[in-house]
Amino acid sequence: MKQIFQSLKNGQIEVPEVPTPKAMKGEVLIQTITSLLSSGTERMLVEFGQSTIFSKARGQPDKVRMVLEKFKTDGFVPTMEKVLEKLDRPLPMGYCNVGKVIGVGSEVNSFQIGDRVISNGYHAEVVSVATNLCAKIPNQVTDE
Repeated sequence: MKQIFQSLKNGQIEVPEVPTPKAMKGEVLIQTITSLLSSGTERMLVEFGQSTIFSKARGQPDKVRMVLEKFKTDGFVPTMEKVLEKLDRPLPMGYCNVGKVIGVGSEVNSFQIGDRVISNGYHAEVVSVATNLCAKIPNQVTDE
């Protein structure tokens, strides 16, 4: 299955083949029909990814404070390794999609296979989303 990711280190967008998720306890598995692209949010994330490490720091003073606290407790090298590791981890993009339920996890009673739903799922062919982040779509409402 394909999913859209962005590198936080350089802003590069990738669409790799990744394993299909499973519906875990309290989640529904959704096959995406359409996904919302928010030009403001997506642009902001891409620009953030393309910015320098210093620009990233200036834009997130709360994270800088957390890093400084970690310096005090863990030291410089382990802290920098953790920061760089975080920047190396690709960020899944997207937060709103429409799809059809293709699986339900245990303890899911409010959704059934075949339901059309809107969710906060990523830009991916299939997503697994907690039921409290999904809503059924009335028949008279289109996917778009």
